[in-house]
Amino acid sequence: MLAHHTLSILGIIMALVLGESGTEVNAVLFGSEITNPLLQMRWFLRETGHYHSFTGDVVDFLFVALFTGVRIGVGARLLFCEMISPTPKWFVKVGGVAMYAVSWCFMFNIWRFAWKKSIKKYHAWRSRWSEERQLKHNGRLKTH
Repeated sequence: MLAHHTLSILGIIMALVLGESGTEVNAVLFGSEITNPLLQMRWFLRETGHYHSFTGDVVDFLFVALFTGVRIGVGARLLFCEMISPTPKWFVKVGGVAMYAVSWCFMFNIWRFAWKKSIKKYHAWRSRWSEERQLKHNGRLKTH
């Protein structure tokens, strides 16, 4: 997170001082911050005790989808365009690669979180389904 914010600040300063590459910096900042409302929603849901609900699942799904689509998918396209363009200076390109690398670090953590949450939800569903099936079959739960 510190690297993300440091690179963002350096990118803004660089664009202001040089008077160029403002479009690239703004596109990166927009793509980086577009998932922020969903992160804030997760925080509010946690604080109010509503995170472990259908709404919390929807917010998590949208966050993962938006992060993957924008920061990784669209980010790859923007980075490619920046790299093949002769206009940006070399350190602007290095900054773009660094910011994209930070996004991939975040992405691995997000996918790991999504995988663990999905497995946990799947096991809870299987357990509930098994109990319901057993109740239908003999009218009582088996105790161990």
